[in-house]
Formats: sequence, C-alpha cells, structure tokens
Amino acid sequence: MATSWAMMVAKTEFKRSLTIAGHRTSLSLEPEFWDALKQAATAENKSLASLVGEIDQARGPRNLSSAIRVYLLAKAANPN
Repeated sequence: MATSWAMMVAKTEFKRSLTIAGHRTSLSLEPEFWDALKQAATAENKSLASLVGEIDQARGPRNLSSAIRVYLLAKAANPN
C-alpha cells in the first residue's frame, strides 16, 4: 500500500505557458509549486507572469523551473 508521501511524489509536473519579458515560455512545475507560486504572486500584489519575470531576471545559470522552486523554498524559510 502506498504511503501519502509516495502518492505526493508520484504526482506529475504540469506544464503551463506564460509570457515573460515579451516572449512565450513554458514551465513545468509540480501542482504544489504552482499553488505556492500563485500564492506568492498574490501576496506581493503581482501577476504570476510579473513574478516569474523577476525570478527569471535573477536566476543566473539555473533553469527557470529550478529557480522558481529555489525562490519558493527561500520564501518559505524566510517568510518576512
């Protein structure tokens, strides 16, 4: 019988398209990260595309999906 952790890990990523910095891009994130990203954008009074654009500008060599996960992890570790 699968544990709840195993069921969470088994969830697939969802791909969505956004326009950032004037170009279309696709992102693959797990549903939990999409939810957290939407909550972060709402908390900062920004559109999802605007927040992703800011993360994109600051991401350095990471791919965008990884940069978003790291951003959300840092935000969770330091919510202020």
